[in-house]
Amino acid sequence: MFKNLVCIASGKGGVGKSTTAVNLSLALSGMNKKVGLLDADIYGPSIPMMMGATLGARPEIRGGKYMIPIKSHGIKFNSMGLLVDEKTAMVWRAPMIISAFNQILNDTDWNDLDYLIVDMPPGTGDIQLSLTQSAKVNGAVIITTPQDVALLDARKGIEMFNKVDVPILGIVENMSTHVCTNCGHEEDIFGSGGGDRLAAEYGVEVIARLPLDLIIREQTDKGLPVVASDPMHLVSEAYKELAIKVDEKLNQVAEKTESPTITIEDD
Repeated sequence: MFKNLVCIASGKGGVGKSTTAVNLSLALSGMNKKVGLLDADIYGPSIPMMMGATLGARPEIRGGKYMIPIKSHGIKFNSMGLLVDEKTAMVWRAPMIISAFNQILNDTDWNDLDYLIVDMPPGTGDIQLSLTQSAKVNGAVIITTPQDVALLDARKGIEMFNKVDVPILGIVENMSTHVCTNCGHEEDIFGSGGGDRLAAEYGVEVIARLPLDLIIREQTDKGLPVVASDPMHLVSEAYKELAIKVDEKLNQVAEKTESPTITIEDD
């Protein structure tokens, strides 16, 4: 199905997790990787809109069971948002949510991907635990913003993945700085140094600092993520650098977990 499963996670909503997941997926695809994107936010799926899915688009069902993912910008993706009306509120209890998530994960025909990027819901609840129990998670990327309230929740995400033995590939400090389009002044709107403090606390690395830039919001709302619509933009370059880092970190994790070679010699 897929060689690497990577969670894009955060302790709270509103830190740009889904936007990062989308643009990271596109940047990895630009590295000639076969990439899939799974929207695991059952209550608030946003990936279909961000990827420019046609209104009413539905995955094709093959063999009465398997879903053929929608493809957009070269990326295969699936989401609860493709399976229900966009105005439908998912008023479900935990067992139904877990069942729906497992179906989307396991009954989608991902067809031999290099990467399956999973856009996790905010928090440390049922979906997170279900994923770690039902699939091998190769690593997690923690998304935060520099302010203290976001860092508090990001700590919870790191602690959760540590408890279930999922490697933390790194921290992404989103909305790190803003450059005024009129005067060019750069300002740390949400503070500074938060990502570094968090990384030092847990012995991990800040693998990207992404700017707060109007083009990210504008293009995402149009279903034209910046990495796809303007690949030479400075913001797109930041996402490409993140993709390179994620790929490097996964290779390092794989090297650490390789089985040791046992040799027998005659004395």
